Amino acid sequence: MGDEHCHLFIDFEFTMPERSGRFKGFYPEIIEAGVVAVANDRIYHQFSSYISPIRFPKLSERCKSFLHISQEQVDQGISFLELVNKLKELSKNQSCTIITWGNMDMRVLRNNCQHAGLSFPLKGKEVDLSMEYKRFFGDQNQTGLWKAVQEYGKEGTGNHHRALDDAMTTYNIYRLVEKDKRYLEKHEPTTIGDRVDFSKLLNKFA
Repeated sequence: MGDEHCHLFIDFEFTMPERSGRFKGFYPEIIEAGVVAVANDRIYHQFSSYISPIRFPKLSERCKSFLHISQEQVDQGISFLELVNKLKELSKNQSCTIITWGNMDMRVLRNNCQHAGLSFPLKGKEVDLSMEYKRFFGDQNQTGLWKAVQEYGKEGTGNHHRALDDAMTTYNIYRLVEKDKRYLEKHEPTTIGDRVDFSKLLNKFA
C-alpha cells in the first residue's frame, strides 16, 4: 500500500438488552465487525469476524432475532483485544480517514476500549457519512444506510445488518456521493464576475 492515505469503511453490530431491562449495568458491546480498507481508490483488504462479548457474554433473544447472530457464532468469535489489534494492523498504525454510517460505531468502540482498559486503535479524521449525506441532499432526517443506497437507485451489498455487507454498502455510497460532489464542483453556476469583465467596465468610467 505504500504511504498512500487510507480510508477505512467500518461497520459494527452490537449486543442489545432484552426490553425487560434485566441487564443491569448494560452497555452495547461489539459482536461483529466488517471493515473495507481502501487506498488509491482500490480495496486492499476486507475483514469480517464475530467477536465474543466480555461484559454480557450471553446474547439476549432480542439481539439474536434482530441481527440473526447465534450464540455459537459469538462464542467462536475472536476476542475484543484481537479486534483492536486487527484495526491497528488495517490502518498500518497511521492516520486514516475512518468512515461509518452514523456515529454509534466509533462511540461504542471507544466505550468498549475504556471498559477493556485498551487504548483506542485508530488515528485520523472520523466521518459520519449519514450526516454528510443529509447535508449534501438537504434531508430533514437522517436516512438509514439501505434507504440511502436505494435512493441512488442501487441495492445494498449482501444482507442488511451483516457488518461487512454494511461496510461495503457504506463504501459504495461514499463513492456515489464523492462523484456527485465532484460533478457539482465542476458545474458551479457562473457568477456575475464571470459574465462581466469588470476591468473593461471600470476603464469605461475612468
